[in-house]
Amino acid sequence: MTNKPERELIIIGAGPAGMTAAVYAARKQLDTLVLTKDIGGQALWSSDIENYLGFTFITGADLVRRFEEHVRSFAVSVEYAAVAKVSRNGDIFEVLTEDNRRFFSRALIVSSGKSPRMLGVPGEKEFAGRGVTYCATCDAPLFTGKNVAVVGGGNSGLDAAVQLMRICPRVYLIEVADRLRGDEAIQDRVRRAENVTILTGTTVKEIRGNNFVRSVVVQDIRTNEISELEVEGVFVEIGLSPNSGFVKELVKLNKWGEIPVDCGARTSIPGLFAAGDVTDVPQKQIICAAGDGAKAALGAYSYLVRVPVPTDWLKSQ
Repeated sequence: MTNKPERELIIIGAGPAGMTAAVYAARKQLDTLVLTKDIGGQALWSSDIENYLGFTFITGADLVRRFEEHVRSFAVSVEYAAVAKVSRNGDIFEVLTEDNRRFFSRALIVSSGKSPRMLGVPGEKEFAGRGVTYCATCDAPLFTGKNVAVVGGGNSGLDAAVQLMRICPRVYLIEVADRLRGDEAIQDRVRRAENVTILTGTTVKEIRGNNFVRSVVVQDIRTNEISELEVEGVFVEIGLSPNSGFVKELVKLNKWGEIPVDCGARTSIPGLFAAGDVTDVPQKQIICAAGDGAKAALGAYSYLVRVPVPTDWLKSQ
């Protein structure tokens, strides 16, 4: 297909939500363009997946590869670009990329996901997917019987610790502040667990290993004492940031920067849909994102067949 700038539908992001949306849009024979920085999104961060229907076990990379093969079996164009801004002129959306290209569409799906806040320490990138993980719900069962560290004392970190303390002999909960920050009820559960060691006022300095994580180096902020904890997993739970900045001037975001949607993946802007982790849907799971992507594409199709095609648009085709 030609790289024409005008499309019926543009999908921003190619994680599970975006790729599923692309398949459904293709089956509806919509002229679709996917704009994305990469293929796979957060799914690539999962070393192994055991909760996606149809696969009792599959790596994140292999699942993404299968998604990509499925998408590319249809006539869907993919352009690799980071989106800088989305605006709307009448019934037409304009997408400006960071490399100053402009694309136009009658409907738009934002499925740009979230980006994990990273520790920024040596070893983190090297061992991502090899002991370093950003999703306890996805990966906790894979660390059964192993000592692990959880970084982050908010609700995400506490929830990860609760999941892990049931299956791991030792869980180190590391928090840079001088106290835990999550809900008191969850704090109490963690504090009562005999196999959880809480390290407040502590920062991570380095993650070490060979092919996989073998230890994490931490420093006590008050005493500057450095110690090394023998662990085989590091769960980074210091938060996620929605990749929604490029639509903040177009649609109202919630206080976390997520895009509010209804049960049909519709936003407050006609023709603008959103799916996956960038939205305010609370369940941040691969299978949920895929379902949301399907709803967004079907919603976009219904919108396109009901809204008259602008005259200027017809002249440009």
